[in-house]
Amino acid sequence: MSFPTTGSSIQIQSYKHNGQLHRVWEETIVLKGTSSVVIGGNDRIIVTESDGRQWRTREPAICYFNADQWFNVIGMLREHGIHYYCNLGTPFTYDEEALKYIDYDLDVKVFPDMTYTILDEDEFALHRKEMDYPKEINDILKRNMDELCSMINQRKGPFEPDFVESWYERFLEYR
Repeated sequence: MSFPTTGSSIQIQSYKHNGQLHRVWEETIVLKGTSSVVIGGNDRIIVTESDGRQWRTREPAICYFNADQWFNVIGMLREHGIHYYCNLGTPFTYDEEALKYIDYDLDVKVFPDMTYTILDEDEFALHRKEMDYPKEINDILKRNMDELCSMINQRKGPFEPDFVESWYERFLEYR
């Protein structure tokens, strides 16, 4: 697998289990790109939904993708602190077109005080049935949800103090 180079601009694409394109983030600047980790930054970019609807993000964000984890993390720098949005999905792949992953519906919203809420369990249950997620996928997602919640509670990885701020400082160098 190739990987994006630091300073380059990439697109991020999420898909659903059935192969349908789910969402596209137009432009993210790569701050670190290796075969195992991609960290990127963006600010007020256009996001296109599968139905063609578009919207613009409201604030700067640092995105964290790890090739060994079935989740990715977006740290959004807001006026009252860092908010995180975590997507349960496959580890990323990268080709010359975009960084890609399959989104498995479950999300975790983390607040600046590090409390969190698990979202979209109903959507996951519906899609699990409609798209016939294999038992192995369900087991992997459960393990990775546990790992993600543990990382949040222990403030590890992208939840470490100053992680988002330090990568945001690097992002500002490319703007």
